[in-house]
Order: sequence, then structure tokens, then C-alpha cells
Amino acid sequence: MGVKSKAAAAILILLLFLGSLWLYGSLDYHWDACLKGYNQVNDPHQLSNSSASYGSGGPQLLEVCHGQTFQVSLLLTHLLASPAYTSDVLLQPYLSSWDELVKFMDSLGPMVGLISKEIVTKTSIIRELAVLADASPEAEVNPEAESTLHPSQVSGPYQSVRSMIWVELKRGSVDFQHQTDSGCRTLLRLHRALLWLKLFLQKLAEIPVAGRLKSPSELCREAYKSTLANHHTWFVRRAAELAFIALPERAFFFKLVCVQNQEELSTVLGRATRAIGVVYDRTQKALEENGMLDLP
Repeated sequence: MGVKSKAAAAILILLLFLGSLWLYGSLDYHWDACLKGYNQVNDPHQLSNSSASYGSGGPQLLEVCHGQTFQVSLLLTHLLASPAYTSDVLLQPYLSSWDELVKFMDSLGPMVGLISKEIVTKTSIIRELAVLADASPEAEVNPEAESTLHPSQVSGPYQSVRSMIWVELKRGSVDFQHQTDSGCRTLLRLHRALLWLKLFLQKLAEIPVAGRLKSPSELCREAYKSTLANHHTWFVRRAAELAFIALPERAFFFKLVCVQNQEELSTVLGRATRAIGVVYDRTQKALEENGMLDLP
């Protein structure tokens, strides 16, 4: 095996090892955690039904991009269905949004796809907690949520971000000093990763007034440095930057969302990032109000 082949193999092994340590808290926690399974099948041809099932409408959605696993139209459907009355976020469409974002990351190649496995683990934790809470004979629902959500949206303790926070605080499930598998701590890790992806997609959508378009690799690295890198060790930051080097060129993203040029890409990603922004801001407010932005 040549020097270059050995170097490539070493990088791959490093990323395989660090893929599960992507989100903060995993470096010294979950060393032997198993990936929790949750199979959810979404039919991209039933976009209107998907939105209706969450009791939410929205503007006209994007068309299905045939031949692609990741569907920006389906992502937008789930994002538009996530905001609930007042300032809440429904967990079912929120987690479904992550299902689609995982497909997006997986489409960027095996290096970035390794990172998405940790996100799957996080979404599975919240889903399992929701199932266990619904099955409990002592299941409780936040009375404030009952007054702010539509009756069709209230069906369990983990129905929304705020109801989950309320229930876990009442039960003492949230530890502000030590790492746990609480839904709130897990949500915070997803929340931080969502900001990274939001910023990356925003940068990818930008049309510079002058100068060249930066490569997706550069943009992803910039977005990472101003978001998730703040919560990672030096070791994980170096591994992440190695993964970003392997990102495909901009033309790949045109094909991924079925557009022809940068202007069309800007329009499509602009709609997606605005929807992500609404969900992110509501989640940020709920976590901040309960002092959960720095859970260990």
C-alpha cells in the first residue's frame, strides 16, 4: 500500500471513530451506545397529506425532485408543520425535518454521512422517550400546552418542545450538572447542529455582488467554525474539517434540489432556511427561558 493510500485509510478510520462523537457531549459519553432504530417512511408524493397530518398549512410547496433521496420539498413540508400556536414547536414534524436533513448529509458523501449517524441517535432518543411517556399510566400533559395548542395537536407529554420541557422538569429528568439522556439535553444537541446546517445553507444560497462563489467546502467550514466548533474539542474540530474537504462541488447541489443555476438555488434554499429559522428561534426561546442553553 502506497503512502497516499495509507493516509487515506488513516483519515477514513479517524472519521469512522469520530462520526459518533460529532455532537458535543459524546466524547466522554455514549462510548458504547447503540444506534436506536426508528423506521419512518415518508412518501414524497404525498406532501399535502403530510402537512395536513400535523394540522398545519402553509404556502405552496416545492415540487418533488425525482431521482433524489433527499427531498427539499419534504423538508419544507415538515418545517412548515413544526411551529405550533404562540411560540411552541411540535416534535413530530421537527424530528421528521431531521430525518430529511440526515438524508441531505448522507448525500454529501461517506465522510459527512458518518457524522449524521450521531444525529440519528439523538432523534431516536427523543422518539423512544415519547413512546415510553405515552405508554406510562402516569402520562401528563402540560396544561399550558393544552391552552395554546389546537386540540388535535395535544396527544402526549412529548407532543411539543415546551410540553417536553415542562414534563421533564416536573419529573426531575433534567440534570443541570451531569450528562444524561434527557429529551431536553438531546434536543439542545440537535438545536446546535440545526444552526450549523441553517448557516451553511444560507451561505450556499448567497449570490455575491462581486467576486467568486466560494466552494461548498469553504462555506461549510465557515458555518461550522461559527457554530458547532464552539462546543467541540480540538480533536473533533480537526476531524470535522477533514470531512468538509470531501464535500462535492456546487453543481452537485443544483442537481440535489433540481435547479439549473445559482439564482434558482438561492430561491429554493432561501425558503428552506427561513422555515428552519422559525423553528430554530422558537426552540432557542424555549430552551433559554428554562436555562437550558448550557446543559452538560
